[in-house]
Amino acid sequence: MQATVEQLQQILILSRLDPDQLSPLQTHARIKQYLRGEIILHEGDRLPSQLFAVLSGRIEVKKTTSTGKETILRSLPAGELFAAPALFGNSIAPATVVAEQDCQILTIERAALLAMIQKAPELALQIIAVLNERLQHLHQVVHGLASERAIVRLAQFIQNAAITEGTVSTEQGLELRSRLPYYQIARSIGITYEECVRLFKQIQTVVIYHRGGKILVLDQAKLDAVANGDTT
Repeated sequence: MQATVEQLQQILILSRLDPDQLSPLQTHARIKQYLRGEIILHEGDRLPSQLFAVLSGRIEVKKTTSTGKETILRSLPAGELFAAPALFGNSIAPATVVAEQDCQILTIERAALLAMIQKAPELALQIIAVLNERLQHLHQVVHGLASERAIVRLAQFIQNAAITEGTVSTEQGLELRSRLPYYQIARSIGITYEECVRLFKQIQTVVIYHRGGKILVLDQAKLDAVANGDTT
């Protein structure tokens, strides 16, 4: 299905461009729908020369080690880019991408995007900024898995979820807007499901986990301390 100008504007890096600027991209932009749990890209796939973006829904980017251990590198909402090597790289998918929710994926042919960049050079800077942020995040994930204790990684994960997805104030504390089941948290910070359950029990005076993935932060200051390595 061909994308509309309005849909193109829903992608963050394109949102500041005028409809007249985006119009030439329409014939080179396609939308495909995926159901929850469906694989969008397999790690190692050869990718077409395109920009990939989440138009609606949410995706997970996963990496599997040689031992079969799976780690969730990122969870991306609508408006975000992914599979950067298809645009600027070796065209090999560096990780597996799965639909976390029913979603729509928008693709734009690389040649058309480069032609757009010639007319709007600021677009290239926005893309570079996104890719730089991804590299920094990946570095933090790898560093954390190698050096930080699991309890510290858990606190940092909750902090990041609160910042990126937002919170709601309640009488008890701050409730995270996103629902994060144990298995997702465990794979995101490189631990087992069982250890994730145990860690939440260990910090239950700071954070409460409710069935269905609802997380309530009771003591923000203490959570920040744990995230900084103070687990006393």
